[in-house]
Amino acid sequence: MSNEILYVLLPDYAAHEIVYLSQAIASDEFALKENPKYVNKVLAPTMKPVKSIGGFLTLPDYSFETMPDDYAALVLIGGFGWSTPVAEQVVPIVKQAIEKGKIIGAICNGASFMAKHGFLNNVRHTGNGLEQLKLWGGDNYTNTAGYIHCQAVSDNSIVTANGSASLEFAKELLLLLENDTPERIEMYYQFNKHGFCSLLDKQ
Repeated sequence: MSNEILYVLLPDYAAHEIVYLSQAIASDEFALKENPKYVNKVLAPTMKPVKSIGGFLTLPDYSFETMPDDYAALVLIGGFGWSTPVAEQVVPIVKQAIEKGKIIGAICNGASFMAKHGFLNNVRHTGNGLEQLKLWGGDNYTNTAGYIHCQAVSDNSIVTANGSASLEFAKELLLLLENDTPERIEMYYQFNKHGFCSLLDKQ
């Protein structure tokens, strides 16, 4: 199995939602890993740079046409692009990922996109509130009973989160990917959740 984590970035993506996960994938406790278990790769509609909401340009590793058949996980990063026509190009990519049993992450409007196309109908999940999922999903979203009002939810290889939950999103995906021991993943989560000073005060 390939060790690449594919991050789907559409125009006007939310850059903050990718930070904790990508950093933990590439780094250990002290420095960059010489041989990380996984490698971060950016997947975008074309090979042209993708601009974030904040104006940063990211150069893709793959376009939708050149993406690999095998990879470790598919991660849908939120932003405004998920409500535009270009997002429809991601539908067959997600369908194939589900069919192959790949790990899938979807945060913020990425989770709403999943609801819109019925991809959350067989898993417990969350997102930017039940009302938004119902609004985006319409008749295709039939699993309101599976909605959980919390920061992030992991179920059956699918992780969903709301737009303020980039750290919780990262934690759930890191556990699912077995990127490190549960103890070290929890340490990473607590350090970033509560801050350097707070943790030192407890010692």
